[in-house]
Amino acid sequence: MIPVSYYLILSSILFSISLAGIFLNRKNILIMLMSLELMFLSINFNFIIFGNYLQDITGQIFVFFILTVIAAESAIGLAIIIVLYRARDSINVDDIGGLRG
Repeated sequence: MIPVSYYLILSSILFSISLAGIFLNRKNILIMLMSLELMFLSINFNFIIFGNYLQDITGQIFVFFILTVIAAESAIGLAIIIVLYRARDSINVDDIGGLRG
């Protein structure tokens, strides 16, 4: 049986990678969106770990609600990226400020 601490270490590593992806790469909006998705998945992993450890299904049900919100956020984010690419021919974060108007 694998201890809970190993799962928590894995989840914290995933969260740290996604946090580094957001802060180190501030130019490409697609990589920032993927890092945000990885952050949400590491949080969901924590809910599943603690739900299983405490023998409670509430954490796993909460994961389904979070995944629904993540799917909607991802669809809207990708739509914004497509509009940005069509308007500016790049997906730089710096080009978003030029869309005011």
